[in-house]
Amino acid sequence: MIFPFIWSILTSFMTLSESLQFPPTIFPNSWKLTNYTDVWNALPFGSFFINTGIMIIVRVVFSVLFSAMAGYAFARIKIRGMNLLFLIVLLPMMVPSQIFILPQYLLMSKLGLTNTVTALIIPGIASTFGTFLMRQFFMSVPEEIEEAAILDGCNYGKMFIKVMLPLAKVPMISVAIFTALFAWKDLMWPLIINMSPDKMPLSSGLALLQGQFTTNYPQLMAGSIIATVPMLILYFIFQKQFIQGIASTGSKE
Repeated sequence: MIFPFIWSILTSFMTLSESLQFPPTIFPNSWKLTNYTDVWNALPFGSFFINTGIMIIVRVVFSVLFSAMAGYAFARIKIRGMNLLFLIVLLPMMVPSQIFILPQYLLMSKLGLTNTVTALIIPGIASTFGTFLMRQFFMSVPEEIEEAAILDGCNYGKMFIKVMLPLAKVPMISVAIFTALFAWKDLMWPLIINMSPDKMPLSSGLALLQGQFTTNYPQLMAGSIIATVPMLILYFIFQKQFIQGIASTGSKE
């Protein structure tokens, strides 16, 4: 698993001729940082990081909020047709995501949002997976807790905010982690909806290094390493929460 990362790092210090040699050269003859400086100057990495950060933060906030609200409603509100409505919500998980690209693009086009950062955010502010995960958690919470809150004078809104959300910390972290990861590596949608480099996130911005006929692989690897470092730093900082969030998706609280 770690070999492709090592190969990328070694290639990022090679010259173009060294990266194309056959048989392949594992270690560069001389370690150069010019690929990093060249790719940083060739692409607006500052805009890439800003766009990616905005996209991730807004997606995570709204996705966690909407997933928690919808999951609680599906788990606790008993009305006729709720199970059918939940099945409809789950339908996007049962078909390839590429099916939704055309209607999403037409919608963004009619709203005049093509080639904007907003167009990167809107399709990801609601999560079917997050709704399902939060519903399963709220269904595992004993109803006696809600009954006690109602006896203390809580309505549904107050009970949701002050009682249920504090209990749902772990699944909310899980939704936030998966939303952030999906947003970070989202490639196809940003390439379709945005054409200006200063409106692209990191994933689609790096695709600009892929040439039609030839590709400067050392610069491509250098750009990939630059894009990977922030996520690795965040992982080491929030390693405990990351592992806890991933583990909670496979166990019942």
